[in-house]
Amino acid sequence: MKLKFVYLAAAACFSLAACDPNAINIVNSYDDPTRTETTRIGGSLALLPGPQRKVDIAVYAYDDQTGQQKPEDNFSSFSKAVTQGGQAILIDVLKDVSGGQWFNVVERGGLQNLLTERQLIDQSNATYRGTTRSVLPPLRFAGIILEGGIVNYDSNVKTGGLGARYLGIGMSTKYRQDIVTVALRTVSVNSGEVLTSVTTEKTVYSTLVDAGVFRFVGVDELLEIEAGTTANEPVGLAVRQAMELAVYSLIVEGAATGVWNFGDRSEGRRHIQAYRSGGVVYARKGAADVEG
Repeated sequence: MKLKFVYLAAAACFSLAACDPNAINIVNSYDDPTRTETTRIGGSLALLPGPQRKVDIAVYAYDDQTGQQKPEDNFSSFSKAVTQGGQAILIDVLKDVSGGQWFNVVERGGLQNLLTERQLIDQSNATYRGTTRSVLPPLRFAGIILEGGIVNYDSNVKTGGLGARYLGIGMSTKYRQDIVTVALRTVSVNSGEVLTSVTTEKTVYSTLVDAGVFRFVGVDELLEIEAGTTANEPVGLAVRQAMELAVYSLIVEGAATGVWNFGDRSEGRRHIQAYRSGGVVYARKGAADVEG
């Protein structure tokens, strides 16, 4: 009888470990660094039709405006719930649109460093070459400024689970859903008018699966075995996906209202029509599919 329970417990633990190949020897394993994963919406942005004319754009800041701390069940955490590098992610997204054909992104987050370096060059030229004026070309300026930020992070929007136990042997699964929301708008430098404004959100999923055995196998003998695995969707990747959808929405809305135009008008109309019907033109394996 004792062996029977041991076998059942081992089978439960091994079946759980089989669901996650990384659960075994994970302490001694390591991964090589990789590039950030390309998301579906990111792939669609990369294949988006180019503009009629490239747009000069600036991003001064794209901050975490949520004020949320990382949610923890058992203790207070001072870690932020979302990334503090929103500006860097947004610039990277903008540079990837249509293979870099859509936007000339000018540096504004590190503007003081740029101005300091230019001043050093001018001072060095004046001291050692006798120049009386700057030999550097003027800085490129932007016609449009991107504003916005990560505006909301709702944790535990939906939680739940399912489990069963028989004779002290059982398995259970739990899940949690959080939602991150970003806002993005384009502002005309000439007039200060807000040209387009969008808000997008992304659900962040977390799951927990565990199995365990709790059984008295004798008067003074207790058998207890536990195993489990947790999967948490990276919040940083979720923020990037929300930004990518926001950039896609801004481009399509701007084309629909005449802020800018697609170089290929017919392809642009297809994106506008899909967007107005609540969908996104996703690119897959050389073809394009429309999904809501």
